[in-house]
Amino acid sequence: MGRRRLLASVGLTSLLCFGMLGLAVGLRWSPHLGLDLEGGLSVVYTPNQKVSTTTLQNAANIMTERADALGVTQPNITTQGNEIIVQMPGVKNPKRILDVIGTTAQLYFRPVLCGAPKYTGPTKASGKQKKVPYRTPPSCASPYLYSSSYYVSTGGGSYDPGPYAVDPAYASYKNTPITLDNHYKHENVIFPAGRQADAPRYVLGPTLADGTIIKGAYAALSQEGSWQVNFNLTGPGTTAFNKIATAYYHALVANDLDGDIVSAPLILAQTFPGSGQITGSFTQSQANALALDLNYGSLPVQLTAQTSQAVSPFLGKSSLHAGLLAGLLGLLLVMMYTIFYYRALGIVVVTGLVTTAAFLYGFISMLSASSFGLTLDLSGVTGLIVSVGITVDSYVVYFERLKDEVRAGRSVRASVAKGFRSAYRTILSADAVSFLGAIVLWWLSVGAVRGFAFMLGLSTLVDVATAYLFTRPLVILLGQNPIIASARHLGIARGLASVEEAA
Repeated sequence: MGRRRLLASVGLTSLLCFGMLGLAVGLRWSPHLGLDLEGGLSVVYTPNQKVSTTTLQNAANIMTERADALGVTQPNITTQGNEIIVQMPGVKNPKRILDVIGTTAQLYFRPVLCGAPKYTGPTKASGKQKKVPYRTPPSCASPYLYSSSYYVSTGGGSYDPGPYAVDPAYASYKNTPITLDNHYKHENVIFPAGRQADAPRYVLGPTLADGTIIKGAYAALSQEGSWQVNFNLTGPGTTAFNKIATAYYHALVANDLDGDIVSAPLILAQTFPGSGQITGSFTQSQANALALDLNYGSLPVQLTAQTSQAVSPFLGKSSLHAGLLAGLLGLLLVMMYTIFYYRALGIVVVTGLVTTAAFLYGFISMLSASSFGLTLDLSGVTGLIVSVGITVDSYVVYFERLKDEVRAGRSVRASVAKGFRSAYRTILSADAVSFLGAIVLWWLSVGAVRGFAFMLGLSTLVDVATAYLFTRPLVILLGQNPIIASARHLGIARGLASVEEAA
């Protein structure tokens, strides 16, 4: 009965480990590689003013959500001191992604007061343009105000501006700096009209509401086949938006996103049932980007990119190959040494390492494919290589304890079970120290060091389980087999320097 339990333990453990490997291969799972192994982009952001740790972490969380929604494979966005470290492995269009995740993306609803011509400004006698400081634009003169009386129906529900679209007085007013959009949210601003066709620039009034009134948004095709952004309003947002719609019915209200007028639609209804659309000359990517900004909120602080470093895929693959080669070479040397020193027990070491490797590959691949989103970087590979030594140490502790039992005069058959009970306490103590070290390292470190800590902790837990469920029953089964125990060259007795080897 004892033998059947031992066989069952070895068989079920092997089935679990190689089954995990087979599942990963069958479902085409593989570990997601980090920036240093796959290549990609690394950027360090710093806030433009002093902010709290909570504010900085909120900004990092929003950036992560935006990167995830853009389909970036396992972005690593963390805070370190007063900086935000952004690492994006395998990105194909880094500039576009950085433009989306790094923008403050504060959306304001502002009324369009009137149109403005291009900025000309005063000139010197020599013909060179003078440097003029920024001035807050005043309210538009009444003949140029964009009120509902200046829009006439042209059929089909569309509207065109009247003949007084551009106030020439604003030719001497510079554009409002986009970084001051928030600063002047209660004053008039002037921005390029962008995709709007009726004026080069728009004079916008004070903010009527901001993007917090929006509950969610998504890009969609309109009935006419053009891209638009549909949005849902919050409860208080519905009330606020309906007040805007009533006050500016048949007038232009611009959607000002960080100084970019993405749309300036006419308000064509006085009440909205908790939802609406932002229309304009959007491409699909522009509509998706705007929907992302609305969904994931605005960054609570202005950020500046201090450093930007691109890691080539070639360099990353070279690092991966070097790490794998070092690990395989070390593993091969360990296997050769243990077989030479412990004979048949060395084969147990080889079998155990292969079984453990099968489980770890499958399990890491599963975590990468799951919502956990594990990323394997070079430090993680290092943690796995170090864990080989921890695993082999467990075997050595057990085998050396068997030697002590044999030297005390016990047979190999009697030693294998008793020796494990004594050795397992030492294995547990050693693995507990390694696991606690991994937890402390994970808790106190940031960035790539956490990859090392995670892989070390995972491998330590696997070692505890395999030592009891695989190594113990397999060694006992081999030790109870007289042929294997007393074989001339590879026998367990010879590996343990037992007197039984002469038998």
